[in-house]
Order: sequence, then structure tokens, then C-alpha cells
Amino acid sequence: MSKKVEVNIEIDTTPERVIEAFMDAQMLKEWWEVEKCLIQKKVGGIYTLAWNITESGMAFVSTGIIKNYDPAGELTITDFVYLNPDKPFLGPMSLWVKAIPNDSSSDVYLCQDGYQEGDDWDWYYQAVKEAWPKVMVSFKEYLEGISP
Repeated sequence: MSKKVEVNIEIDTTPERVIEAFMDAQMLKEWWEVEKCLIQKKVGGIYTLAWNITESGMAFVSTGIIKNYDPAGELTITDFVYLNPDKPFLGPMSLWVKAIPNDSSSDVYLCQDGYQEGDDWDWYYQAVKEAWPKVMVSFKEYLEGISP
């Protein structure tokens, strides 16, 4: 059984806004501090995010292929790879975000899976397991702060 990181959170916004926040460069910068991205908003499109960019390069990059893109509430990235100059490339994994309407809010489910075995994988899994719940709380605060 493969390890996975899952987060369930209710957010006072629409499912469309949830997915938009994962696909829009400015929104990604505001809630996730993504510094550069290349996203092709279509099935089969590239999904690449970069953080901590300096004159000497990019410290962290996550990239994958959009397998499922429904602006009304679902996004799946496959062949998701994490690049860090201090670690081997880690992948492929998948990242899935689903938002289901619930009265005036959305029930949001996020899952990152495909973790493999080994010390670097264990390090990455622990980092992601700690990070996603915190990031999703910030995501909720961000979306609830901008929602109409």
C-alpha cells in the first residue's frame, strides 16, 4: 500500500474558485508563494511551479502533466516530480484536488500520492505530510479573504 498525504477542509468559496487558485499564476503567488509557473490549462498540459528563485537558479520545482481539468471542481496532476538541488529527483507522483459544493461553501479534498521507498522519499513524505495541512489552512484563509 502506497503512502499518501490527504487533507479535507471546508472553505467558504465556490468549487470553481478553488480550482482557479491552483491554476492562476497570480493566485498561486499570493497563497502558495509560487514565484514562477508554466501552466497549460488543458488536459495533457504542463503544470510547473518554482519557488526560491535567485540569480543562481531555482531552489524547488514541482512539475507534472494535467490528467484531469474540470474548472468546476477537479484537477489531477500526474507524473508529478519534485526537484530540489540537494536531493535526487523524486517522482512520479500524483496530486489531486477536488472541490464539491456544500451550500455556500466547498468541501475540498487534496491528495498527493505515489511516494516510494528510501531515505530521500521518507524525508519528502514527512515534509509534505507536515506541510499540506498547514498550506491548506492558509489556502482557506486566502480564499475566504478574497471571495465575494
